[in-house]
Parts: sequence; structure tokens; C-alpha cells
Amino acid sequence: MAVAEIGARVGLSATPCWRRIQKLEADGVIAKRVALLDPDKLNLGVTVFIAVRTNHHSQEWLKRFQGAVDGIPEIVSFYRMSGEIDYLLRAVVPDIAAYDSVYKRLIERIELADVTSMFAMETIKSTTVLPVSYAK
Repeated sequence: MAVAEIGARVGLSATPCWRRIQKLEADGVIAKRVALLDPDKLNLGVTVFIAVRTNHHSQEWLKRFQGAVDGIPEIVSFYRMSGEIDYLLRAVVPDIAAYDSVYKRLIERIELADVTSMFAMETIKSTTVLPVSYAK
């Protein structure tokens, strides 16, 4: 969105609006600026959630696991979880065969106790918008 348009929405002219944006970036509130790409137009129409359980819970193992995941570009999200699942990954791929390749690359890089893959049938809500009303 253009700075002038943001300024108009918040009641500021472009220059003070730009200064506030720069301050938000300097303070780390704005982590980065990105372009949101359409996965279907990039032939990445299949979303896979990968639930991982492990018998390893050391910091050293986690570093190795993170390195393994970082080297697989199809994995776009990586979370450490509470409960029965230790880690949850989200991957985007063109099809099941491509996911099978992701899976094989993952298990050849690190030992995992259990891997469960779940394919999203439909995206009902997906947003990058955060609820800013909680900001202090």
C-alpha cells in the first residue's frame, strides 16, 4: 500500500506517516515487508501439515532438526508444540509425489520417532493480518 494511502486512512500526510513507518521498522514492530504470492499460480496448490514426534529433546538435536528443516524450501512454517505432537510443520507442494520427496529429504537428514502427514482439503481462512488491538 502506498504511504499516501496509509496516511489517508490514519489521518496523516505522507511525510509524518513515512516517519512513523520508519520508527515502527526501527523498533522491530514491522519485522519485514513482503509480497504475498498466489500459491496456485506458482503450482503450489497442495498444503501439507506434518506432525512430528521425537524421542530427542536436547538443544543440540533441535539445532540439527532446525538445520534440516531450513534446507527444505517447501517447508514454510515450523512450530514447537505442546501436547502430544512435538513439532508441526507446514509445507506447500504441487502434488503428493512432491511431498513424498520432501518427506524423504527430511527423514534422511534427521531421525524422527513418528511423522504424520495431513493434506489440507480446502483453505477456509488464511491471513497474514495480526490482531493489532492487543498491542501495548
